[in-house]
Amino acid sequence: MLMDSKPTPTIEDYLGVIFTLSRDGEKVIGARLAELLEVSPPTVTVTLKRMVRDKWVSIDDKKQIHLTPSGEKAARAVIRRHMLTEWLLSRVLNIPWSEIHTEADKLEHSISQDVEERLISTLKDPSACPHGNPMPGQESITENWLPIAEIPEGTRCKIKRIHESIKNDPQSMKFLEENRLFPETIILVQKKNPVKNTLQLGVGRSIINISFDLAKMVFAEKIT
Repeated sequence: MLMDSKPTPTIEDYLGVIFTLSRDGEKVIGARLAELLEVSPPTVTVTLKRMVRDKWVSIDDKKQIHLTPSGEKAARAVIRRHMLTEWLLSRVLNIPWSEIHTEADKLEHSISQDVEERLISTLKDPSACPHGNPMPGQESITENWLPIAEIPEGTRCKIKRIHESIKNDPQSMKFLEENRLFPETIILVQKKNPVKNTLQLGVGRSIINISFDLAKMVFAEKIT
């Protein structure tokens, strides 16, 4: 592989997923990639062999996948283009918040460096995407954010981030959008119900019941 070569769109998809999993401290293995990319395990195996050959990733003795320096550089680039595209779709084209991730997936591979630079300038170099996930290099902004499932009852907080792992789940994203559970919304964690596996939230004058599983994917910052 030539060091200045560009990964294919398929390889970029893999690199982006590997980057986000690694960033959040999750062990990256082939089965997890198959699940998130919605492809078969044999397809993942074949693709990973090609990525190892081309020095985008390495695989250790425990079958865990790691980005090489060139792989991380390419992953950061595709993640950044994806997030900038989400802002473009949201602010300029008014695509619904719950749908912009899916639409950005279709466009991110065709964004040129010139367009990327123009987007950064026009959007004032955002530190996060519209779902609150940090731009590569801006991970420190998440330092004080916790899953709302872990926040004590009676705590007021501001939603900051929707985890990447549910952005491909239309039903969950639609639920969050319809109930205004997106970044910068102020909520009150009211009551946890372990029996029903739900968390009761106050959002303005509304009471929302959200499943614990989804609440683990919504991060917020306590309001002091």
